[in-house]
Amino acid sequence: MAKQRVPALEGWFTMDEQNPRLVGLKDSESGTYFFPKDVSVSRAPGHADAALEEVELSNTGKLWSYTTNHYKPPEPYMSPDPFEPYTVAAVELTDERMVVLGQLAPNVDPASLEVGMEMQLVLGTLYEDDENEYVVWKWKPAAA
Repeated sequence: MAKQRVPALEGWFTMDEQNPRLVGLKDSESGTYFFPKDVSVSRAPGHADAALEEVELSNTGKLWSYTTNHYKPPEPYMSPDPFEPYTVAAVELTDERMVVLGQLAPNVDPASLEVGMEMQLVLGTLYEDDENEYVVWKWKPAAA
């Protein structure tokens, strides 16, 4: 029996396999976006009382920076045993012009990355248990 795919972080992204989106907040007065919405407690300068609306963010952007982590992060990070290095990509979202971090999708060689290249948001497994596959957003080159 197939495991159920569930979000590792409820409400942070949509589970649409074909067109996943991060879910953030937008201050319509200033045009400022916030992500992640669950921890967005500040407002744009001069807009302390502005109402924030929930919005789906761009799922494409340009690679701003990246790094490969060769060390096991501290708890509560869940890593495979034995630990395997993983790459984190910083992507500037197309419309919002904000930088969002995420792991590089599996089977993407970090050596193939170039700052400024177009990236696409995808869903990928963070970890599994007996019943569920816990999913997060990841980044891959748009051409891949």
